[in-house]
Amino acid sequence: MTAFNALMAYQRETSALAQIAGRLGWDQETVMPRGAAAQRGTEMAAIQSVLHARRSAPEVGDWLAKAEAPDAAGQAQLREIRRAFDRARKVPGDLAKRLAQVTSEAQGKWAAARAEEDIAAFLPVLAEVVALKREEGAALAAGGDVYDAMLDDYEPGITAAEIAALFNAMRPRLVELRAAVLEKPAPAGVSGTFDAEVQMRLARRVAQVFGYDLNRGRLDKAVHPFSSGSGSDVRITTRTSLTDPFNCLYSTIHETGHAAYEQGIDPAYALTPLGQGASMGVHESQSRIYENQLGRSRAFTGWLFDEMRGLFGAFGIADADAFYAAVNRVHKGYIRTEADEVQYNLHIMLRFDLERALMAGDLLPGDLEAAWNDRFAADFGYAVDKPSNGCLQDVHWSVGLFGYFPTYALGNVYAGCLYQALRAAVPGLDDQLAAGDTLGATRWLRENLQRHGGLHLPRETIERAAGAAVSEQPLLDYLEAKFGALYRL
Repeated sequence: MTAFNALMAYQRETSALAQIAGRLGWDQETVMPRGAAAQRGTEMAAIQSVLHARRSAPEVGDWLAKAEAPDAAGQAQLREIRRAFDRARKVPGDLAKRLAQVTSEAQGKWAAARAEEDIAAFLPVLAEVVALKREEGAALAAGGDVYDAMLDDYEPGITAAEIAALFNAMRPRLVELRAAVLEKPAPAGVSGTFDAEVQMRLARRVAQVFGYDLNRGRLDKAVHPFSSGSGSDVRITTRTSLTDPFNCLYSTIHETGHAAYEQGIDPAYALTPLGQGASMGVHESQSRIYENQLGRSRAFTGWLFDEMRGLFGAFGIADADAFYAAVNRVHKGYIRTEADEVQYNLHIMLRFDLERALMAGDLLPGDLEAAWNDRFAADFGYAVDKPSNGCLQDVHWSVGLFGYFPTYALGNVYAGCLYQALRAAVPGLDDQLAAGDTLGATRWLRENLQRHGGLHLPRETIERAAGAAVSEQPLLDYLEAKFGALYRL
């Protein structure tokens, strides 16, 4: 057996164990008994300890030194294995194990604190998570910027300075568009109650319409919607609100975008570094283009309106045009996952600045709520009313995902680039979507992006698919055209 083949066999076993760890996480957020949280933390710590030892094992370094890639895919495999090896070697095993245990327990404490609107109950464990993540970041940065080291876990090759410059370029046009839209009368929303089980039935139908293979996945409920897994086992979750069916349906479409990416990767890459998305920003490009450019389009919402009328009867919306306006209603709100396309990126900019300050030590966890509330009032013009609408709304910080938030906005930028190319490549797109047929769009995305998995670096992945350099311009142009027409600006 060559060094390359030995390394790949070892890597597939490591990836299989990582999938098991991911399944433990899925279970924790869906069906695990609440009283099992402490034990689950111990279980997660144990498996992460094994994974860290495998990823940093000396034999991996030996194989990397000797391995010769047989082709371009093999070169990419070595690139990603080497990157993971170098990062794992920098983080002490005890620290990796402690992080896994604390973040597993913190997730349950966050959920309980959120339900009780009790920020004080969450702050001690948050402080512990932040301290551990700063320690990990310092080890990874090796004298460099700690937050940049965090970013590299989710969007390799980008820096906080580059993200800040991108956000500074986006903010003026977003703020101007929001101000113009909010001066106009808001369209009516849905009214009445919507049975939760019927919502879930429609959610499964919509997920399948967007290409989600339920033979290799499943849809469940969770406090915070997410996607988990890869290859032949890719699971998604959503949530329901009796008065807001869009929360369930568009969370489902969003997570379907993530899941379709994982299900669409070339099976030859299964259980290897290439058998997953190129980055979280690229992943978000799929979830956001499914949810917004496709799922909130006038064409698709016309089909969805008919489906909802058939299941729920009248719900306060007169026709398909009014339904399209309701789906894309720009309105005041606190929750990132429920934000309209115009304001969503402003929510991300807030989180980016706060978590960057936490990692730098410029903001203490105990001061987070006040800092959040002050920044939200400055950015959005009204006060946060309760912690679950403020700094307790997202699960990310409880589980140590510092550096993750900016990838949501990067995903929107990437989606803007992809959508511009998609519309040129699929001229009959609107007619297809109006019939509830997403195949033209999803097949183009699968062929041009999804099937490649992690073969290319993130920016290259997008530029190859879009046929142009990454830029915020297509996204901003799309938003101004869409909402300018909707609100007759």
